Amino acid sequence: MKKGLLYIHSDQHNPYVMGCAGDSVIRTPALDRLAAEGALFSNAYCPSPICVPSRMSTLTCRHPYRNEVWTNDHVLDSGIPTLAHSLGAAGYRPTLIGRMHAIGPDQLHGYATRPIGDHSPNYPGGKGPRRGLPQGTAGPQRISLQASGPGCSGYQVHDEDVTEAAVRFIETEGRKRAAGGSPQPLCLTVGYMLPHPPYVARKELYERYRDIVPPPAKPRASVERIHPHLKWRMEDGDLIETPPEEVARARAAYYGLVDAMDGMIGRLLDALDAAGLSQETLVVYSSDHGDSIGEHGLFWKHTFYEESVKVPLVFRWPGRIPAGMRSDRIVSALDGTATILDALGAPALPGCQGRSMLKLLTEGGAAAWDDLAFSEYCDDLFGPPGGCYQRMIRRDAWKLIYYHGDPPQLFNLKDDPEELCDRAADPSCEPIRTELIKELLADWDPEHVTRRMGEKRSDAELLAAWTRRIDPPETARWELRPEMEYLL
Repeated sequence: MKKGLLYIHSDQHNPYVMGCAGDSVIRTPALDRLAAEGALFSNAYCPSPICVPSRMSTLTCRHPYRNEVWTNDHVLDSGIPTLAHSLGAAGYRPTLIGRMHAIGPDQLHGYATRPIGDHSPNYPGGKGPRRGLPQGTAGPQRISLQASGPGCSGYQVHDEDVTEAAVRFIETEGRKRAAGGSPQPLCLTVGYMLPHPPYVARKELYERYRDIVPPPAKPRASVERIHPHLKWRMEDGDLIETPPEEVARARAAYYGLVDAMDGMIGRLLDALDAAGLSQETLVVYSSDHGDSIGEHGLFWKHTFYEESVKVPLVFRWPGRIPAGMRSDRIVSALDGTATILDALGAPALPGCQGRSMLKLLTEGGAAAWDDLAFSEYCDDLFGPPGGCYQRMIRRDAWKLIYYHGDPPQLFNLKDDPEELCDRAADPSCEPIRTELIKELLADWDPEHVTRRMGEKRSDAELLAAWTRRIDPPETARWELRPEMEYLL
């Protein structure tokens, strides 16, 4: 009989904020259990440190430049096969409950059913949710720190609804199996919003962390030495001077959100156990990108520092993956997608740029592996004048960040894991810098990206005008109401 799948995907989870990742403050018993019973990857990178491009790339196993989805306003071509299409072709009936964050008329992208959707518009130019918290608290601006603390975020309410629906789904599948019917294996993706800001957590969880979360460990570079793009980002977000009390409040709330999400994941795992499905189900947990939560003076994502561009990645597969496995090999979220399909016997996605890690998971150190990952971040509307067109390569110990029009950054993460010493201008590093830039640009042309994003901007303007005039029905919209959001 085919093995089942429970794929849990969160939003904006800093990979270091887990007990199993070494954080002694956060309480994450469910994620710690998954890691103890399976495999934890400590060097997993997202395809893009922003939501929609990263999620669409993880779905298709293609980098953003191949999908031509670089911003949260870009529509994924429905003709591009996804993880869900492959699972469906293999005989599964994939269900998505919760977050996908796809823009456009196709709100399934290969999933057979989707009982709960996103809080955001389905169409370009659609009406955003009616919020109870101040405008901007869900975006990369100082207000998200100022209006942080105890209260309630609509995103947590969304995830509570998602969890209830997912638990019911698992229970129903278990009852069908126990009654001798439905040989169809479980195939469920659960999409969470947490721990995405607003940095607002329910009072009991905020109070749990208020006085015990330490301040950021990695200092911000001096204004004179900071990279030009990062300086712009900090100035644009009003982060040059952030009072310690704002930083502490936002970080405590973030920890509370991670705690809340872990509790929901625990309910999913308990439901699997109660339904008798745990031993036959591959469980995968990951996120679309991280959150800097104050490290290097930054909050949110959008950068290639480790807290932003890395993601948690955990696989549990009883009988196939050794319990308690830890891997520091360099992998991509695209590799995670390729691995899921390989493990379940589903066809590889056409044009797939991910690599199956199945041998890494089952053979460990005996498996050959190329320590390589890419990530890209491009924005022509919300970046500095002229936009930003950036790509990162991580090869072995080295990470190079290419900023089109600005100097690169280069870090040796073995010698400098905190990324405090940029060696791009170091003469002794010229050979490795040249080699990495050549490899990074081999299949990625920033001038082509610039042209295509300009052309897609015209497309988006027309599509948004159509949405405003036609007001099409939204098939996968969860209603976020103002009374769900408040600060105490």
